[in-house]
Amino acid sequence: MCAKASANPWESPAAPILIVGAGPTGLVLALCLTRLGVPVRIIDKAAEAGTTSRALGVHARTLEFYRQLGISDAVVAAGIKSAGVNLWVRGSKAARVPLTNMGSGLTRFPYLLIYPQDAHERLLIATLAREGVEVERSVELVSLGQSHDSVTAHLKLADGSEQLAAVPYLAGCDGASSSVRQALTKTFPGGTYSHLFYVADVEAKGPATNKEVHIDMEDADFLGVFPLTKEGHVRLIGSVGDELQNGRGSLGFGDVRGKALRNLKVEVIKENWFSTYRVHHRVADHFREGRVFLLGDAAHVHSPVGAQGMNTGIGDAINLSWKLASVVKGEVPAAILDTYEQERRAFALRLVATTDKAFTLVTSRGFWARLLRTRIVPLMAPRLFGIPAIRRMMFRTVSQIGISYRKSALSLGSAGKIHAGDRLPWVQLKSGGDNFAQMTGLRWRVHIYGRVPAGIKGTCEELHLPLQAFPWEHSMRKRGLTQGALYLMRPDSHVAFADLRCMPDRLREYVRKSLLVPIPQPVEQPA
Repeated sequence: MCAKASANPWESPAAPILIVGAGPTGLVLALCLTRLGVPVRIIDKAAEAGTTSRALGVHARTLEFYRQLGISDAVVAAGIKSAGVNLWVRGSKAARVPLTNMGSGLTRFPYLLIYPQDAHERLLIATLAREGVEVERSVELVSLGQSHDSVTAHLKLADGSEQLAAVPYLAGCDGASSSVRQALTKTFPGGTYSHLFYVADVEAKGPATNKEVHIDMEDADFLGVFPLTKEGHVRLIGSVGDELQNGRGSLGFGDVRGKALRNLKVEVIKENWFSTYRVHHRVADHFREGRVFLLGDAAHVHSPVGAQGMNTGIGDAINLSWKLASVVKGEVPAAILDTYEQERRAFALRLVATTDKAFTLVTSRGFWARLLRTRIVPLMAPRLFGIPAIRRMMFRTVSQIGISYRKSALSLGSAGKIHAGDRLPWVQLKSGGDNFAQMTGLRWRVHIYGRVPAGIKGTCEELHLPLQAFPWEHSMRKRGLTQGALYLMRPDSHVAFADLRCMPDRLREYVRKSLLVPIPQPVEQPA
Protein backbone atom coordinates (compact mmCIF):
# COMPACT_ATOMS: atom_id res chain seq x y z
CA MET A 1 0.00 0.00 0.00
CA CYS A 2 1.12 3.59 -0.59
CA ALA A 3 1.27 5.96 2.34
CA LYS A 4 -1.21 8.82 2.24
CA ALA A 5 0.31 12.29 2.11
CA SER A 6 -0.13 14.17 5.38
CA ALA A 7 -1.90 17.53 5.55
CA ASN A 8 1.19 18.79 7.40
CA PRO A 9 4.13 18.34 5.00
CA TRP A 10 6.54 17.88 7.92
CA GLU A 11 4.46 15.28 9.70
CA SER A 12 5.63 11.72 9.20
CA PRO A 13 3.13 9.57 7.33
CA ALA A 14 2.54 5.91 8.06
CA ALA A 15 5.81 4.01 8.04
CA PRO A 16 6.15 1.76 5.01
CA ILE A 17 9.52 0.87 3.55
CA LEU A 18 10.55 3.68 1.19
CA ILE A 19 11.83 2.64 -2.24
CA VAL A 20 13.56 5.39 -4.22
CA GLY A 21 13.52 4.63 -7.95
CA ALA A 22 10.84 2.89 -10.02
CA GLY A 23 12.92 1.00 -12.57
CA PRO A 24 12.74 -2.80 -12.71
CA THR A 25 14.83 -3.16 -9.53
CA GLY A 26 12.62 -0.91 -7.41
CA LEU A 27 9.42 -2.28 -8.90
CA VAL A 28 10.38 -5.91 -8.22
CA LEU A 29 11.42 -5.02 -4.67
CA ALA A 30 8.07 -3.30 -4.12
CA LEU A 31 6.16 -6.25 -5.58
CA CYS A 32 7.99 -8.83 -3.45
CA LEU A 33 7.60 -6.87 -0.21
CA THR A 34 3.92 -6.28 -0.93
CA ARG A 35 3.35 -9.98 -1.60
CA LEU A 36 5.11 -10.71 1.71
CA GLY A 37 2.71 -8.44 3.58
CA VAL A 38 5.05 -5.48 4.11
CA PRO A 39 3.74 -2.00 3.17
CA VAL A 40 5.87 0.00 0.76
CA ARG A 41 6.03 3.46 -0.71
CA ILE A 42 7.79 3.77 -4.07
CA ILE A 43 8.79 7.15 -5.51
CA ASP A 44 10.52 8.32 -8.67
CA LYS A 45 11.66 11.78 -9.68
CA ALA A 46 10.62 11.18 -13.31
CA ALA A 47 7.17 12.47 -14.24
CA GLU A 48 6.35 9.27 -16.15
CA ALA A 49 7.69 5.79 -16.79
CA GLY A 50 10.45 5.49 -19.36
CA THR A 51 9.53 5.06 -23.01
CA THR A 52 13.07 4.33 -24.19
CA SER A 53 15.58 1.78 -22.95
CA ARG A 54 18.71 -0.12 -23.86
CA ALA A 55 18.22 -3.13 -21.55
CA LEU A 56 16.69 -5.93 -23.62
CA GLY A 57 17.61 -9.39 -22.34
CA VAL A 58 15.72 -11.26 -19.61
CA HIS A 59 17.64 -14.30 -18.40
CA ALA A 60 16.48 -17.65 -17.06
CA ARG A 61 17.19 -16.86 -13.40
CA THR A 62 15.00 -13.77 -13.57
CA LEU A 63 12.21 -15.79 -15.20
CA GLU A 64 12.51 -18.40 -12.43
CA PHE A 65 11.99 -15.64 -9.87
CA TYR A 66 9.08 -14.32 -11.89
CA ARG A 67 7.54 -17.77 -11.90
CA GLN A 68 7.54 -17.66 -8.10
CA LEU A 69 5.74 -14.32 -8.34
CA GLY A 70 3.25 -15.62 -10.92
CA ILE A 71 4.25 -13.29 -13.77
CA SER A 72 6.67 -15.40 -15.86
CA ASP A 73 4.00 -16.48 -18.36
CA ALA A 74 3.05 -12.87 -19.08
CA VAL A 75 6.68 -11.82 -19.55
CA VAL A 76 7.51 -14.76 -21.84
CA ALA A 77 4.37 -14.17 -23.91
CA ALA A 78 5.31 -10.52 -24.43
CA GLY A 79 8.92 -11.18 -25.44
CA ILE A 80 10.86 -13.02 -28.15
CA LYS A 81 12.88 -16.16 -27.57
CA SER A 82 16.08 -15.47 -29.45
CA ALA A 83 16.90 -18.43 -31.67
CA GLY A 84 20.45 -17.45 -32.50
CA VAL A 85 23.26 -14.89 -32.62
CA ASN A 86 24.68 -14.09 -36.05
CA LEU A 87 28.22 -12.76 -36.42
CA TRP A 88 28.95 -10.50 -39.38
CA VAL A 89 32.35 -9.67 -40.90
CA ARG A 90 32.98 -7.41 -43.92
CA GLY A 91 29.32 -7.05 -44.72
CA SER A 92 28.58 -10.80 -44.77
CA LYS A 93 27.29 -13.27 -42.22
CA ALA A 94 30.36 -15.18 -40.98
CA ALA A 95 28.83 -17.51 -38.39
CA ARG A 96 25.68 -18.32 -36.45
CA VAL A 97 25.53 -19.51 -32.87
CA PRO A 98 22.21 -21.29 -32.14
CA LEU A 99 20.53 -20.31 -28.86
CA THR A 100 17.28 -22.30 -29.02
CA ASN A 101 17.06 -24.47 -25.90
CA MET A 102 20.70 -23.69 -25.12
CA GLY A 103 20.02 -24.47 -21.47
CA SER A 104 17.90 -27.56 -22.10
CA GLY A 105 17.61 -29.69 -18.97
CA LEU A 106 18.86 -26.89 -16.70
CA THR A 107 15.75 -24.75 -16.34
CA ARG A 108 12.20 -24.33 -17.53
CA PHE A 109 13.48 -21.27 -19.42
CA PRO A 110 16.42 -22.59 -21.50
CA TYR A 111 16.69 -19.53 -23.74
CA LEU A 112 17.44 -15.80 -23.86
CA LEU A 113 14.26 -13.73 -23.87
CA ILE A 114 14.31 -10.35 -25.63
CA TYR A 115 11.94 -8.05 -23.77
CA PRO A 116 12.81 -4.32 -23.67
CA GLN A 117 12.99 -2.56 -20.34
CA ASP A 118 10.33 0.04 -21.14
CA ALA A 119 7.72 -2.67 -21.81
CA HIS A 120 9.06 -4.64 -18.85
CA GLU A 121 8.52 -1.68 -16.53
CA ARG A 122 4.95 -1.16 -17.76
CA LEU A 123 4.11 -4.78 -16.94
CA LEU A 124 5.60 -4.49 -13.44
CA ILE A 125 3.81 -1.19 -12.80
CA ALA A 126 0.48 -2.74 -13.81
CA THR A 127 1.12 -5.80 -11.64
CA LEU A 128 1.99 -3.60 -8.67
CA ALA A 129 -1.12 -1.47 -9.23
CA ARG A 130 -3.28 -4.59 -8.96
CA GLU A 131 -1.71 -5.09 -5.53
CA GLY A 132 -2.85 -1.58 -4.55
CA VAL A 133 0.53 0.17 -4.92
CA GLU A 134 1.01 3.15 -7.22
CA VAL A 135 4.31 4.77 -8.09
CA GLU A 136 4.51 8.35 -6.78
CA ARG A 137 5.85 10.41 -9.69
CA SER A 138 7.82 13.67 -9.65
CA VAL A 139 8.85 12.97 -6.06
CA GLU A 140 12.54 13.49 -5.34
CA LEU A 141 14.78 12.56 -2.42
CA VAL A 142 16.56 15.70 -1.24
CA SER A 143 18.47 14.27 1.73
CA LEU A 144 18.25 11.58 4.37
CA GLY A 145 19.29 10.92 7.94
CA GLN A 146 19.30 7.89 10.21
CA SER A 147 18.74 7.02 13.85
CA HIS A 148 18.96 3.64 15.55
CA ASP A 149 15.37 2.79 14.66
CA SER A 150 14.39 4.75 11.53
CA VAL A 151 15.41 6.66 8.42
CA THR A 152 14.21 10.21 7.86
CA ALA A 153 13.83 11.09 4.20
CA HIS A 154 13.49 14.72 3.11
CA LEU A 155 11.31 14.63 0.00
CA LYS A 156 10.30 17.23 -2.58
CA LEU A 157 6.80 16.40 -3.81
CA ALA A 158 5.22 16.84 -7.22
CA ASP A 159 3.51 20.09 -6.23
CA GLY A 160 6.79 21.62 -5.03
CA SER A 161 6.04 21.18 -1.33
CA GLU A 162 8.34 19.29 1.00
CA GLN A 163 7.84 16.39 3.36
CA LEU A 164 9.80 14.55 6.01
CA ALA A 165 9.05 10.85 5.93
CA ALA A 166 10.20 8.65 8.80
CA VAL A 167 10.46 5.03 7.62
CA PRO A 168 11.94 1.86 9.08
CA TYR A 169 14.15 1.18 6.02
CA LEU A 170 15.01 2.86 2.73
CA ALA A 171 16.10 1.21 -0.53
CA GLY A 172 18.05 3.15 -3.14
CA CYS A 173 17.09 1.79 -6.56
CA ASP A 174 17.64 5.09 -8.34
CA GLY A 175 20.28 4.27 -10.92
CA ALA A 176 23.91 5.06 -11.58
CA SER A 177 23.53 8.70 -10.48
CA SER A 178 21.81 7.57 -7.28
CA SER A 179 20.83 10.38 -4.91
CA VAL A 180 20.62 7.78 -2.14
CA ARG A 181 24.24 6.71 -2.67
CA GLN A 182 25.36 10.32 -2.82
CA ALA A 183 23.50 11.09 0.41
CA LEU A 184 25.37 8.22 2.07
CA THR A 185 28.66 9.55 0.62
CA LYS A 186 29.45 6.05 -0.58
CA THR A 187 32.30 5.93 -3.06
CA PHE A 188 31.66 4.39 -6.46
CA PRO A 189 35.08 3.22 -7.63
CA GLY A 190 35.66 2.15 -11.20
CA GLY A 191 35.80 4.00 -14.47
CA THR A 192 34.08 5.11 -17.65
CA TYR A 193 34.83 3.63 -21.05
CA SER A 194 35.99 6.08 -23.68
CA HIS A 195 33.36 4.95 -26.18
CA LEU A 196 30.10 6.84 -26.61
CA PHE A 197 27.19 4.48 -27.30
CA TYR A 198 23.84 4.95 -28.95
CA VAL A 199 20.55 3.09 -29.01
CA ALA A 200 18.04 3.56 -31.83
CA ASP A 201 14.53 2.17 -32.03
CA VAL A 202 13.72 1.72 -35.72
CA GLU A 203 11.52 -0.09 -38.19
CA ALA A 204 13.61 -1.69 -40.89
CA LYS A 205 14.01 -4.51 -43.36
CA GLY A 206 16.88 -6.68 -44.51
CA PRO A 207 18.55 -9.98 -43.53
CA ALA A 208 19.34 -8.70 -40.03
CA THR A 209 15.65 -8.21 -39.16
CA ASN A 210 14.78 -11.92 -39.03
CA LYS A 211 13.95 -12.06 -35.26
CA GLU A 212 17.51 -13.09 -34.33
CA VAL A 213 20.42 -11.14 -32.84
CA HIS A 214 23.03 -9.82 -35.27
CA ILE A 215 26.47 -8.53 -34.23
CA ASP A 216 28.99 -6.73 -36.45
CA MET A 217 32.50 -8.07 -35.69
CA GLU A 218 34.28 -5.91 -38.25
CA ASP A 219 36.04 -3.37 -36.07
CA ALA A 220 36.18 -1.89 -32.59
CA ASP A 221 33.01 0.14 -33.12
CA PHE A 222 30.41 -2.28 -31.76
CA LEU A 223 27.05 -2.65 -33.52
CA GLY A 224 24.20 -5.02 -32.67
CA VAL A 225 20.69 -5.54 -34.01
CA PHE A 226 18.13 -6.88 -31.51
CA PRO A 227 14.63 -8.04 -32.49
CA LEU A 228 11.36 -6.80 -31.00
CA THR A 229 7.92 -8.38 -31.30
CA LYS A 230 6.54 -6.37 -34.22
CA GLU A 231 7.72 -7.50 -37.65
CA GLY A 232 10.68 -5.37 -38.76
CA HIS A 233 10.87 -3.58 -35.39
CA VAL A 234 14.44 -3.68 -34.00
CA ARG A 235 16.76 -1.90 -31.59
CA LEU A 236 20.19 -0.91 -32.85
CA ILE A 237 22.87 -0.60 -30.17
CA GLY A 238 26.28 0.61 -31.25
CA SER A 239 29.31 2.66 -30.38
CA VAL A 240 29.97 6.05 -31.94
CA GLY A 241 33.25 6.32 -33.85
CA ASP A 242 35.98 8.63 -32.58
CA GLU A 243 35.67 10.81 -35.67
CA LEU A 244 32.06 11.60 -34.71
CA GLN A 245 32.74 12.15 -31.01
CA ASN A 246 35.54 14.67 -31.44
CA GLY A 247 34.46 18.24 -31.92
CA ARG A 248 30.79 17.46 -32.55
CA GLY A 249 27.74 18.70 -30.76
CA SER A 250 24.64 16.60 -30.27
CA LEU A 251 24.40 13.54 -32.49
CA GLY A 252 21.42 12.14 -34.34
CA PHE A 253 20.71 8.78 -35.92
CA GLY A 254 21.65 10.22 -39.28
CA ASP A 255 25.24 10.50 -38.08
CA VAL A 256 25.59 6.76 -37.39
CA ARG A 257 23.06 5.02 -39.65
CA GLY A 258 25.53 4.51 -42.49
CA LYS A 259 27.37 1.74 -40.68
CA ALA A 260 24.17 -0.22 -40.03
CA LEU A 261 23.26 0.04 -43.69
CA ARG A 262 26.74 -0.83 -44.91
CA ASN A 263 27.88 -3.56 -42.51
CA LEU A 264 24.62 -5.31 -41.62
CA LYS A 265 22.52 -4.36 -44.63
CA VAL A 266 19.82 -2.81 -42.44
CA GLU A 267 17.47 -0.64 -44.48
CA VAL A 268 15.83 1.75 -42.03
CA ILE A 269 12.27 2.68 -42.94
CA LYS A 270 11.36 4.72 -39.86
CA GLU A 271 13.28 6.06 -36.87
CA ASN A 272 11.19 6.04 -33.68
CA TRP A 273 13.74 7.41 -31.22
CA PHE A 274 17.49 7.76 -30.69
CA SER A 275 19.70 8.44 -27.66
CA THR A 276 23.34 8.26 -26.64
CA TYR A 277 24.94 7.18 -23.37
CA ARG A 278 28.23 6.38 -21.67
CA VAL A 279 29.15 2.97 -20.27
CA HIS A 280 30.69 2.66 -16.81
CA HIS A 281 32.19 -0.13 -14.73
CA ARG A 282 31.79 0.59 -11.02
CA VAL A 283 30.86 -1.13 -7.74
CA ALA A 284 29.95 0.79 -4.59
CA ASP A 285 32.23 0.22 -1.63
CA HIS A 286 29.21 -0.86 0.44
CA PHE A 287 25.65 -1.89 -0.42
CA ARG A 288 24.31 -1.04 3.02
CA GLU A 289 24.68 1.63 5.66
CA GLY A 290 22.50 1.08 8.70
CA ARG A 291 18.91 1.01 7.52
CA VAL A 292 19.64 2.15 3.96
CA PHE A 293 20.40 -0.23 1.07
CA LEU A 294 21.70 0.21 -2.46
CA LEU A 295 20.40 -2.02 -5.26
CA GLY A 296 20.79 -2.28 -9.03
CA ASP A 297 22.69 0.46 -10.86
CA ALA A 298 22.86 2.47 -7.65
CA ALA A 299 25.20 -0.24 -6.34
CA HIS A 300 26.94 -1.51 -9.49
CA VAL A 301 27.18 -0.64 -13.17
CA HIS A 302 29.02 -2.49 -15.90
CA SER A 303 29.30 -2.94 -19.63
CA PRO A 304 26.31 -4.23 -21.63
CA VAL A 305 28.12 -7.49 -22.47
CA GLY A 306 25.85 -10.44 -21.65
CA ALA A 307 22.79 -8.30 -20.80
CA GLN A 308 23.57 -8.60 -17.11
CA GLY A 309 22.64 -5.19 -15.67
CA MET A 310 18.86 -5.29 -15.33
CA ASN A 311 18.86 -8.97 -14.38
CA THR A 312 21.43 -8.37 -11.64
CA GLY A 313 19.37 -5.52 -10.20
CA ILE A 314 16.29 -7.74 -10.11
CA GLY A 315 18.39 -10.39 -8.36
CA ASP A 316 19.37 -7.78 -5.76
CA ALA A 317 15.69 -7.01 -5.17
CA ILE A 318 14.75 -10.66 -4.71
CA ASN A 319 17.68 -11.26 -2.34
CA LEU A 320 16.88 -8.30 -0.11
CA SER A 321 13.08 -8.55 -0.15
CA TRP A 322 12.54 -11.74 1.84
CA LYS A 323 15.25 -10.87 4.35
CA LEU A 324 13.86 -7.39 4.91
CA ALA A 325 10.29 -8.66 5.18
CA SER A 326 11.29 -11.24 7.79
CA VAL A 327 13.03 -8.58 9.90
CA VAL A 328 10.18 -6.06 9.63
CA LYS A 329 7.66 -8.73 10.66
CA GLY A 330 9.79 -9.68 13.67
CA GLU A 331 10.50 -13.20 12.48
CA VAL A 332 14.30 -13.00 12.44
CA PRO A 333 16.99 -10.75 13.92
CA ALA A 334 18.25 -7.82 11.88
CA ALA A 335 21.65 -9.52 11.55
CA ILE A 336 20.31 -11.45 8.56
CA LEU A 337 20.40 -8.18 6.59
CA ASP A 338 24.21 -8.31 6.69
CA THR A 339 24.05 -11.20 4.23
CA TYR A 340 22.56 -8.97 1.51
CA GLU A 341 25.83 -7.10 0.95
CA GLN A 342 27.88 -10.22 1.64
CA GLU A 343 26.13 -12.15 -1.11
CA ARG A 344 25.31 -9.56 -3.73
CA ARG A 345 28.44 -7.39 -3.62
CA ALA A 346 30.66 -10.44 -4.06
CA PHE A 347 28.70 -11.37 -7.18
CA ALA A 348 28.76 -7.78 -8.50
CA LEU A 349 32.56 -7.61 -8.18
CA ARG A 350 32.98 -10.84 -10.14
CA LEU A 351 30.49 -9.71 -12.75
CA VAL A 352 32.11 -6.32 -13.33
CA ALA A 353 35.54 -7.92 -13.69
CA THR A 354 34.22 -10.48 -16.18
CA THR A 355 32.19 -8.10 -18.33
CA ASP A 356 35.05 -5.59 -18.33
CA LYS A 357 37.42 -8.14 -19.84
CA ALA A 358 34.86 -9.19 -22.45
CA PHE A 359 34.02 -5.60 -23.33
CA THR A 360 37.68 -4.66 -23.67
CA LEU A 361 38.16 -7.57 -26.06
CA VAL A 362 35.15 -6.52 -28.17
CA THR A 363 36.18 -2.87 -28.45
CA SER A 364 39.99 -3.03 -28.48
CA ARG A 365 41.85 -1.80 -31.51
CA GLY A 366 44.94 -3.33 -33.01
CA PHE A 367 45.90 -6.26 -35.19
CA TRP A 368 45.49 -9.09 -32.69
CA ALA A 369 42.15 -7.89 -31.34
CA ARG A 370 40.84 -7.50 -34.88
CA LEU A 371 42.13 -10.96 -35.83
CA LEU A 372 40.37 -12.46 -32.82
CA ARG A 373 37.05 -10.74 -33.63
CA THR A 374 36.99 -11.27 -37.38
CA ARG A 375 38.62 -14.68 -37.79
CA ILE A 376 38.97 -16.70 -34.59
CA VAL A 377 35.62 -15.95 -32.89
CA PRO A 378 33.47 -16.61 -36.01
CA LEU A 379 35.41 -19.82 -36.61
CA MET A 380 35.44 -21.19 -33.07
CA ALA A 381 32.17 -19.96 -31.52
CA PRO A 382 29.81 -22.32 -33.41
CA ARG A 383 32.15 -25.27 -32.76
CA LEU A 384 32.49 -24.51 -29.05
CA PHE A 385 28.75 -24.03 -28.60
CA GLY A 386 28.27 -27.38 -30.31
CA ILE A 387 30.00 -29.10 -27.36
CA PRO A 388 27.29 -29.84 -24.75
CA ALA A 389 29.53 -29.25 -21.71
CA ILE A 390 30.69 -25.86 -22.98
CA ARG A 391 27.18 -24.88 -24.02
CA ARG A 392 25.84 -25.71 -20.55
CA MET A 393 28.71 -23.87 -18.85
CA MET A 394 28.13 -20.76 -20.94
CA PHE A 395 24.39 -20.87 -20.33
CA ARG A 396 24.80 -21.29 -16.56
CA THR A 397 27.09 -18.27 -16.48
CA VAL A 398 25.17 -15.87 -18.71
CA SER A 399 21.69 -16.88 -17.50
CA GLN A 400 22.79 -16.41 -13.84
CA ILE A 401 21.48 -19.84 -12.77
CA GLY A 402 25.06 -20.59 -11.72
CA ILE A 403 25.12 -17.92 -9.01
CA SER A 404 26.04 -19.45 -5.65
CA TYR A 405 26.31 -18.12 -2.10
CA ARG A 406 28.49 -20.86 -0.62
CA LYS A 407 30.45 -18.40 1.53
CA SER A 408 27.32 -16.79 2.96
CA ALA A 409 26.72 -16.88 6.70
CA LEU A 410 23.37 -18.52 5.88
CA SER A 411 24.94 -21.50 4.06
CA LEU A 412 25.74 -24.74 5.90
CA GLY A 413 26.42 -28.29 4.76
CA SER A 414 26.45 -30.21 1.51
CA ALA A 415 24.89 -33.32 0.01
CA GLY A 416 26.87 -34.83 -2.83
CA LYS A 417 27.54 -32.19 -5.51
CA ILE A 418 25.08 -29.72 -4.01
CA HIS A 419 26.47 -27.29 -1.45
CA ALA A 420 24.52 -24.89 0.70
CA GLY A 421 24.37 -21.58 -1.16
CA ASP A 422 23.85 -23.21 -4.57
CA ARG A 423 20.67 -22.69 -6.55
CA LEU A 424 18.62 -25.87 -6.28
CA PRO A 425 19.04 -27.89 -9.50
CA TRP A 426 15.99 -27.90 -11.73
CA VAL A 427 14.61 -31.35 -12.61
CA GLN A 428 12.05 -32.29 -15.25
CA LEU A 429 9.87 -35.00 -13.67
CA LYS A 430 8.43 -38.06 -15.42
CA SER A 431 4.96 -36.72 -14.65
CA GLY A 432 5.67 -33.79 -16.97
CA GLY A 433 6.03 -31.28 -14.15
CA ASP A 434 9.20 -30.12 -12.43
CA ASN A 435 10.54 -29.68 -8.93
CA PHE A 436 10.19 -25.87 -9.05
CA ALA A 437 6.45 -25.96 -9.76
CA GLN A 438 5.33 -25.65 -6.14
CA MET A 439 7.86 -22.98 -5.21
CA THR A 440 5.32 -20.19 -5.47
CA GLY A 441 5.66 -17.14 -3.30
CA LEU A 442 8.82 -16.41 -1.32
CA ARG A 443 8.98 -18.79 1.64
CA TRP A 444 11.21 -21.39 3.25
CA ARG A 445 10.59 -25.06 2.43
CA VAL A 446 12.24 -28.48 2.65
CA HIS A 447 12.89 -30.75 -0.36
CA ILE A 448 13.63 -34.46 -0.14
CA TYR A 449 14.18 -36.65 -3.19
CA GLY A 450 13.36 -40.26 -2.42
CA ARG A 451 12.09 -41.84 0.79
CA VAL A 452 11.37 -39.46 3.68
CA PRO A 453 13.11 -40.72 6.85
CA ALA A 454 11.16 -41.15 10.05
CA GLY A 455 10.80 -38.00 12.12
CA ILE A 456 11.35 -35.48 9.34
CA LYS A 457 7.68 -34.83 8.65
CA GLY A 458 6.97 -34.08 12.31
CA THR A 459 10.04 -31.84 12.56
CA CYS A 460 8.98 -29.83 9.52
CA GLU A 461 5.51 -29.38 11.03
CA GLU A 462 7.12 -28.28 14.29
CA LEU A 463 9.23 -25.71 12.44
CA HIS A 464 6.36 -24.59 10.19
CA LEU A 465 8.32 -25.62 7.11
CA PRO A 466 6.43 -27.00 4.09
CA LEU A 467 7.84 -30.40 3.12
CA GLN A 468 7.94 -31.44 -0.52
CA ALA A 469 8.93 -35.05 -1.19
CA PHE A 470 9.60 -36.34 -4.70
CA PRO A 471 9.76 -40.02 -5.70
CA TRP A 472 13.32 -40.79 -6.77
CA GLU A 473 14.10 -40.62 -10.49
CA HIS A 474 17.38 -41.32 -12.29
CA SER A 475 17.45 -37.81 -13.75
CA MET A 476 17.78 -36.38 -10.24
CA ARG A 477 21.22 -37.96 -9.79
CA LYS A 478 22.31 -36.49 -13.14
CA ARG A 479 21.43 -33.05 -11.81
CA GLY A 480 23.55 -33.57 -8.69
CA LEU A 481 20.82 -34.39 -6.18
CA THR A 482 21.35 -37.18 -3.65
CA GLN A 483 18.69 -39.76 -2.84
CA GLY A 484 17.30 -39.32 0.68
CA ALA A 485 19.23 -36.11 1.42
CA LEU A 486 17.53 -33.06 2.91
CA TYR A 487 17.64 -29.64 1.28
CA LEU A 488 16.32 -26.65 3.23
CA MET A 489 15.41 -24.05 0.61
CA ARG A 490 15.61 -20.32 1.10
CA PRO A 491 12.73 -18.23 -0.27
CA ASP A 492 14.86 -17.47 -3.35
CA SER A 493 15.31 -21.21 -4.08
CA HIS A 494 18.95 -21.31 -3.04
CA VAL A 495 19.90 -24.11 -0.64
CA ALA A 496 20.42 -22.82 2.90
CA PHE A 497 21.15 -26.14 4.61
CA ALA A 498 21.99 -29.52 3.07
CA ASP A 499 22.16 -32.73 5.10
CA LEU A 500 23.20 -35.99 3.48
CA ARG A 501 21.85 -38.01 6.43
CA CYS A 502 18.52 -36.14 6.65
CA MET A 503 18.52 -36.01 10.44
CA PRO A 504 15.71 -34.11 12.22
CA ASP A 505 17.98 -32.85 14.99
CA ARG A 506 20.43 -31.32 12.52
CA LEU A 507 17.63 -29.45 10.76
CA ARG A 508 16.27 -28.25 14.08
CA GLU A 509 19.75 -27.13 15.19
CA TYR A 510 20.36 -25.18 11.99
CA VAL A 511 17.05 -23.35 12.29
CA ARG A 512 17.57 -22.52 15.95
CA LYS A 513 21.12 -21.24 15.48
CA SER A 514 20.31 -19.25 12.37
CA LEU A 515 16.97 -18.02 13.77
CA LEU A 516 15.49 -18.21 10.31
CA VAL A 517 11.95 -19.12 11.29
CA PRO A 518 10.20 -18.89 14.65
CA ILE A 519 10.10 -22.18 16.54
CA PRO A 520 7.34 -22.71 19.10
CA GLN A 521 8.93 -23.26 22.49
CA PRO A 522 7.50 -26.14 24.55
CA VAL A 523 5.39 -25.11 27.51
CA GLU A 524 6.89 -26.44 30.73
CA GLN A 525 4.47 -28.47 32.82
CA PRO A 526 4.34 -27.70 36.54
CA ALA A 527 6.08 -30.28 38.69
